[in-house]
Order: sequence, then structure tokens, then C-alpha cells
Amino acid sequence: MHELKNEKQNEKQDEEPKTALTYILLVRHGENDWVGQNKLAGRTPNVHLNERGKTQSEDVANALAQQDLNAVYSSPLVRCQETASVTAERFGLNIQEEPGVLEVDYGEWQGGSIEELAKTPEWQLVQHAPSSFRFPGGETLFEVQARAIAAIDDIRQRHPNEVVAIFSHGDVIRTAIAHYMGMPFDMFQRVLISTGSISAVVFHGPVPRVLFTNYVASLPKLEIPTADEKSSQ
Repeated sequence: MHELKNEKQNEKQDEEPKTALTYILLVRHGENDWVGQNKLAGRTPNVHLNERGKTQSEDVANALAQQDLNAVYSSPLVRCQETASVTAERFGLNIQEEPGVLEVDYGEWQGGSIEELAKTPEWQLVQHAPSSFRFPGGETLFEVQARAIAAIDDIRQRHPNEVVAIFSHGDVIRTAIAHYMGMPFDMFQRVLISTGSISAVVFHGPVPRVLFTNYVASLPKLEIPTADEKSSQ
């Protein structure tokens, strides 16, 4: 009877799907042409990459060249699309638009002078206690984090045992990384995400592990184990 029970348990285990492994690469767009204007671009349309941003886009594509990239997703904004297009073309992939990783809705602050905004008490609140602040007429950063995590999780489930690049924005990536690290929300500003940088999260099924953040040099090769390799682990 004991042997029969063990056999049934083994049969049940064989029927269960293996845990999928998915690499999510979170890439911040290159520097945009509003940088010299010192204004908060936000969701302003037609904000393009500047020359440095175009170079950063090439650097990202070069850094990802050795990866077995299966899909490219991007925020709808043009500066993200332009950054993603270099990598997508290199791999012969289409860019899939993902509204869930769109830039923060800064509301009335959009297009404002960063120098002037930095003088306000609200700006200090955003820097040091962001969980308590809603951008006037816009989003809270909690809402940004929630939609980004939902989008990433949806993409993760669509790409088991694959490597995916998602091109997005600084605060979107910062809040997502803070979530995966288990950081208190008000500390997310401590996560540095530079333009043209790559951060990586690996998912074993739904369980995330942050591999690295703000990488701007060549990357280690990301390997998806074969079925035989998985069974030996």
C-alpha cells in the first residue's frame, strides 16, 4: 500500500508543469532632447532622443547582443520607442507597445521648469516621502508602481523560459525594482536608474530575484537551462 501511494505521488508530480524561468530586462530610454531645457517632459508627445540618447540606444543594443532575446516591449512614448527600435531591429523583432510601463502622469507639473518645481515644498515631499503625494491632476507613485508590476507580471506569464526587454522610464523602473527588492516604498528614490541603463529581474515562476540594476556596460550571458539541466538542479 505504501509503495502504491508513493507511485501515485510520483505520477502526480510528473503531471505538474515545470517552473518556468523568465528574464525581464528593464531598460530606461536614452537621454532626450529636453535635457538641456531643464523641463519635466513627462508624457509630452514628440520628445525625441538627443545625440547622446541615440548613442546610448546603440550601447544598449550592443550590450544585449549576446543574449537570446525573444521579445521587445516599450512604453508608447517616442523616446522609448526610439531607444527600443535599435535593439528590436538588431534581433529582427517587432516592438510591442505596453501602456502599463508608460511614464508617470505628472499632471500639472508636466512641462514645468525643474528648477522652479524644486523650490516648492511638494518637490521635497516627492523626494523624501513620495507615498504621501499625488501629482496635481496626475497619478500617485503607488499607482505607477501598481500598473508597472501588473504589466511586467502579465508579460512574464506570456514568456515562460524566455528573455524579454521592456523599455520604460526612470520612476517606473525604480518603483518596480523597489517592489521586487522588498524595499519600503518611500526608499525607492535610492535606486539609481540612469538613462540608457539596463536592470534585470529573473522570475522562477512568479518568484522574482533582482540580478542587477543600472548596468551600463557589457552584460553576462543569461542562460535558460534545458529540461535536463533543470532536473539536475
